[in-house]
Amino acid sequence: MSKVTPYNSSESKKKQVSEMFDNIANSYDFLNHSLSLGMDNVWRKIAIKKLTNNPKIILDIATGTGDFAVSAAKYTDAKITGIDISQGMLNVGVEKVRKKNLNNRISLQLADSESLPFNDNTFDAITAGFGVRNFENLNKGLSEMKRVLNK
Repeated sequence: MSKVTPYNSSESKKKQVSEMFDNIANSYDFLNHSLSLGMDNVWRKIAIKKLTNNPKIILDIATGTGDFAVSAAKYTDAKITGIDISQGMLNVGVEKVRKKNLNNRISLQLADSESLPFNDNTFDAITAGFGVRNFENLNKGLSEMKRVLNK
């Protein structure tokens, strides 16, 4: 699969996606909730309740502002690690986690889903909301997810 550069072909898709989300980070949650008419909360709840084997450690890929991670903390007893390539989105997420007093359950970090900084077989479950659409190399990202998933 070739790399996808949908906006400006002289820059990588990752760089463009990261910059775009950095620019909209402070209004992202409002827009996401408004445009989905609040259904994004329902979708996350349904997805989390479908997790099997009572996961103890969850990785949230492209966590953005951490909504999926916060929902996972609400409906499971797991520890959750969220990763994203946008520092702006993570900054909003870190503040959200702090305000909800979930620092002991959720950690958010800057990382690339196509080169995960975790050992093989680390996570019991992996969630990915809408971020997979932004992978520059889908096969590489999915392979990395498979690698770190505890089989």
